[in-house]
Amino acid sequence: MAGRPRSQEADTAILTAALDLLIEAGAEQTSIEQVARRAGVTRATVYRRYADKTALLVRALEWANHDNDPAFAGWRDVGHMLGDWAAHLAVPRNRRLLRRVYAARDDYPALTMTYRSVSGGRRAAMVRETLVRARDLGQLPAEVDLDVLQEMLTGAVLNHLGSHPDDEDAEKIKAYFMAVMRQVGHRPAVMTV
Repeated sequence: MAGRPRSQEADTAILTAALDLLIEAGAEQTSIEQVARRAGVTRATVYRRYADKTALLVRALEWANHDNDPAFAGWRDVGHMLGDWAAHLAVPRNRRLLRRVYAARDDYPALTMTYRSVSGGRRAAMVRETLVRARDLGQLPAEVDLDVLQEMLTGAVLNHLGSHPDDEDAEKIKAYFMAVMRQVGHRPAVMTV
């Protein structure tokens, strides 16, 4: 016999609370009790849905992933890609989430793995396509190792998260990424009128 259907409102409230607490306090300081209290549900309601805190936080990351839009077809060029990244990193909440996820790597490795899989897979392939296209158009040196470059860009994101203020605007963040790209010989396309 089927039981009463789960409340979609409770599901959303639980995931919202879990994500908010992860961003505000980090994985270690987040508890099922806090999530339940903030969501306005009982602990039993949370435990009926998630076996433990890690499972809950992993699901909250999957739920919050707005980058997996099936309609997203990639970026037209490197500048467009880096502008998109900069716009994302110009939102302080996004920056805090990334720092919290990477800070949990040792104690909650499932969080980092989940974040990388939901934000990585398809998107990483699109980054690669953008870099290949730039190389093929002569905007990157032919000998550039695209695997290394992709790792460098990931490192640049992490460095920016740790060494720049959260209120930096998207234009400055993009300029930072473009400076990194210039160091590997990137030459953006010249716009003609």
